[in-house]
Amino acid sequence: MIQYIIQGGAKLNGSVAISGAKNAAVAILPATLLVSGRCRIENVPDISDVRLLLEILNDMGAEIHRLGRNTLEINCAHVRNATAPIELVRRIRASYYLIGAELGRFGHANVAMPGGCNFGVRPIDQHIKGFEALGAMVEQTGGYVVADAPKNGLRGGHVYLDIVSVGATMNIMLAAVLCSGMTIIENCAKEPHIVDLANFLNAMGAKISGAGTDIIKVRGVRALSGGSYTIIPDQIEAGTYMAAAAAVGGNVLIENVIPKHLDCITAKLREMGAEVTEYDDAIRVESNYRLHRSNVKTMPYPGFPTDMQPQIAVCMATAVGTSLVTEGVYDNRFRYTAELGRMGASVQVEGKTAIIDGVPHMHGCSVHACDLRAGAAMVIAGLCADGTTIIDDAHYIERGYEDIIGKLTNLGARIRRVETFEPVTTADVG
Repeated sequence: MIQYIIQGGAKLNGSVAISGAKNAAVAILPATLLVSGRCRIENVPDISDVRLLLEILNDMGAEIHRLGRNTLEINCAHVRNATAPIELVRRIRASYYLIGAELGRFGHANVAMPGGCNFGVRPIDQHIKGFEALGAMVEQTGGYVVADAPKNGLRGGHVYLDIVSVGATMNIMLAAVLCSGMTIIENCAKEPHIVDLANFLNAMGAKISGAGTDIIKVRGVRALSGGSYTIIPDQIEAGTYMAAAAAVGGNVLIENVIPKHLDCITAKLREMGAEVTEYDDAIRVESNYRLHRSNVKTMPYPGFPTDMQPQIAVCMATAVGTSLVTEGVYDNRFRYTAELGRMGASVQVEGKTAIIDGVPHMHGCSVHACDLRAGAAMVIAGLCADGTTIIDDAHYIERGYEDIIGKLTNLGARIRRVETFEPVTTADVG
């Protein structure tokens, strides 16, 4: 078991550099299957989800060279259309991008149903709808998704997504890049990592237009050649450190960001009383007083991101007044509120809304990281709380945050990582 042990009460001061975007990296790495040459990819986050995908690609025969902690060279020219090990696929949600990439490259995909964080039903019906619009036959059997292109290959099609889906938008793009004709995807998601995937594919020779808008057009090409690409900074990692600085207090400069991607987070923290200053590629968050209440409803980009919902809820947990958080994307993303309640927060969940009555202080105790972003929220709560907080199942956090212990320690946080067969309790650390 991986645990984080936090001594709360220390303000955060200094600077922190944001890593490459997790949600872009986990789509771009499978996309290398479509490229016939070498891909040099920079600003790749060193996180467990990325390491799992690299293990899957390596198992398929990809040549992978690490040129530095965050730079990779990948050559998929000689990969084979092998079924990825189920024990790897089921540990990561983004493994479903292998379906689109393998279907586009080989005309066949056989991929286990994805795993990752569990916060409600997240079907892949819109992905399948898109593949079928390109002519593929798709069935789900025995815990696997099996997709086959017709004998004459995939062809361009017209897809209208019934719901705005990031995963489906990206997966259909992957499948369509090498097929004949034009594919039109309507009601697309607009998140920055969708634009990043399109930019990567275009840098390799694809012809994709409209990424970041409601309609994406993919003109099929015969082949993608190699090239170099740098992944964008992680919007959610940046937002998490912004929320931490606002909730815990202090003065933190968050570097290597695209401020435009953070507009909705910046606006909300300013509304709650934090001082936020924007620079060309950095944001400073200062907070010296108790925050004020606010309301948040998560929505697809450019709305407030669902992946920031637990972190902003911690800011509200010790704010003055009563705040409302409404989840507009997933069905069940409030499991972490029970853990906040153990720390003394006052949170009541009614359907898709959490009612948070701010308390002056929270206290440390043993809590559980329910998923990736809930785990990040527990870290912020532990930094805010009086006494010692121990977070169990912290491996979830490491799915999406590179060197979170080192980065927070450099900001003055008192946090350490423990690997143990016998879980540490608050009694063990006094």
